[in-house]
Amino acid sequence: MEESLIRIRIRRVWRGAAVAVLAPLSVSPAPAQTAPLPRGAEKAPEALKPFIGAWDIEKLGASRECTVTFGAEPAGQGRQLRFPATCRRALPILTGVVAWDVADGSPRLLDGHGKAVIIFSDKADPGRRGKGSDGAQYGLDPSGYVRAQQRPAPSQAELAATAAARPTAVDPATAPAVASVPGRYAVMRQAGREVCKLALSTNPSANAGAFVTSFDGLCPDTGLTIFSPVAWRYEQGRLELIARKGHKVELIFEGGQWRKDPAVGAPLMLKKLP
Repeated sequence: MEESLIRIRIRRVWRGAAVAVLAPLSVSPAPAQTAPLPRGAEKAPEALKPFIGAWDIEKLGASRECTVTFGAEPAGQGRQLRFPATCRRALPILTGVVAWDVADGSPRLLDGHGKAVIIFSDKADPGRRGKGSDGAQYGLDPSGYVRAQQRPAPSQAELAATAAARPTAVDPATAPAVASVPGRYAVMRQAGREVCKLALSTNPSANAGAFVTSFDGLCPDTGLTIFSPVAWRYEQGRLELIARKGHKVELIFEGGQWRKDPAVGAPLMLKKLP
């Protein structure tokens, strides 16, 4: 009786070991990895981003297809296009295709001379269709392939910040005359609130084409004292303050006073004193 129990237990141990060994073989295979985006996809022009990546292209009614990849790098008269050599046998029209581009929102496949071989429509629901130079109809399906993200439309705040970072155009014909620039100025961070005074002299500076400038009295503004203006220059309607270490700040004349331009960072305004 005891011998029979021992044999049963041994059989159970061997069955458990067999299950443990075979278990990994029954696990379903891992899903296929999505092909990465072509190099340079995220930096490509916004008009190209929706098209960069892999597509399935087929000849309609012929049950022949292959996968092509629209790249971001320049090639021929357009952008790089890659596909397996077998695609030329499945779709002979691809034999002369070397690049792709976008015209009026529609992707096109191009030959070595930049001539369109297949022009697809701008309709993308669910895919695109186009007519080839051989007269046949072709389909372009993006299903299942990753795409570069288009940059969202900039907000009003972003547009305003971008505009502020650009230098303001100045008409030299309507700008103050250079003879009117020298003198004593109230320096302001906010309109009407003087932080210190600055004197723009007519004495030549060591900086070519510039004149000496200095604080008129003490200046409690830390940023201005670190900047330490030592010279000024005036050209084409733009007043340039030159720091002791050589870096510069430009100002333009608006509303009876000078303001820093572009208007980025801490504000700076100069108003001439009587």
